[in-house]
Amino acid sequence: MEKLNSAFGEFIANKRKEKGISMRNMAKQMGYSAPFWSDVEKGRANPPKYEKLKVLADLLELTKEDRIQMYDLAGQDRSAVAPDVDKYISDNYFVISGLRQARDLGANENDWKKFIENLQEKHA
Repeated sequence: MEKLNSAFGEFIANKRKEKGISMRNMAKQMGYSAPFWSDVEKGRANPPKYEKLKVLADLLELTKEDRIQMYDLAGQDRSAVAPDVDKYISDNYFVISGLRQARDLGANENDWKKFIENLQEKHA
């Protein structure tokens, strides 16, 4: 996956504004101070942890696609794996092993597309 063009804070600020929610109200609903939430939206503070991100997605009524983008941006801002999949990866030895093999064998985007298509066909 390519690096995303938007930062987490910018994405969230735009979604919040689309919903007509003030920054102060959003901070309160999330259980944060307004200055801290301002720092999150301006990229001066890290995105919240996964459990808070789920609350945020619900508050903003994000679509599935927007939720995925939010998680990807949160991970990108932390230079980490998207927080909605990190536990799945760390808890599954075969996922870790598969990722290492893919890396070592130089798996490219087409290889991953085929893998995903195969999974989808198998579970359809």
